[in-house]
Amino acid sequence: MHQITVGQYTIDVVKKDIKNLHLAVYPPNGRIRIAAPKQLDDETIRLHIVSKLSWIKKQITKFEQADRLSNRDYVTGESHYLEGKRYLLNVITDASINQIKLRGKTYIDLYEKPGTPNWHRPMMIQEWYRARLKARIEPLIISWQEAIGVHINDWAVKQMKTKWGTCNIVAKRIWINLELAKKPDDCLEYIIVHELMHLLEKHHNDRFKSLMDRCLPDWRVRKERLNKLPLSHEEWEY
Repeated sequence: MHQITVGQYTIDVVKKDIKNLHLAVYPPNGRIRIAAPKQLDDETIRLHIVSKLSWIKKQITKFEQADRLSNRDYVTGESHYLEGKRYLLNVITDASINQIKLRGKTYIDLYEKPGTPNWHRPMMIQEWYRARLKARIEPLIISWQEAIGVHINDWAVKQMKTKWGTCNIVAKRIWINLELAKKPDDCLEYIIVHELMHLLEKHHNDRFKSLMDRCLPDWRVRKERLNKLPLSHEEWEY
C-alpha cells in the first residue's frame, strides 16, 4: 500500500488483482482508500479520484456531522443503545448471579455478584448484545435466502472496524457487525439483504443496485438512516 495526495486529501492506494477501481471513505474521520487494478498507474488513479472529489467531500461531511457516543464507563445512569432505542444502564452490585435484563422501555439492569471487577461489565454487555443480535438475524436470513433465491453455508457475528457486514462469496459465509445490535430492525435487515445479494452480484454496480431495488425498494432510505445513527466512540480503522 502507498499514498497519493489529491488537493487536501491523502488517499491510501491498494493494488489488487481486480478489474475496476473501488473508492471508499471510512468513519469516523473520513479516511479515504482506493483499491485499484495492479497494472493501473498512479496518474490514472489520481484522475479517477479527482472526478469523485465532490462525492468524497459529501461522505466526509456526513461523518463529521454524525453523532458520536463518548467512551462508555458502564456505570449507573449511563446511556446505551439497543435495537435503535436509548436505555439507561442500572448497575446492581449485590446480586446472586451475573445477568442483564431489560426493564420496561427505559432501563438495562446489569446484575453482578459482589466483588465482580468493573472490567467484566463491558464483556457482559457485549455478550448480551451478541445473543440478542443473533436472535434477530436468524429469521431474517432464513426469510431473505428464500426471497432472493440464494443459500449461505454459514453466518456469524463479530466486532468489525470498517463495515456493517461482509460476504465471502466463495465460502458462502456472511459476517454481521456486532454494532448492529444497537441499530433498528430495518437497518439490520438492509445489511443482511445487502450481503446476501453479493451472492448474485459481487460488485456494487448497476446490476447490484437494480437487484436491491427489486427486493428492498427503500434500501437507500435505510442506508441513509443507518449512516446517520450515533457511531461508537471507538476509532474505526481498516
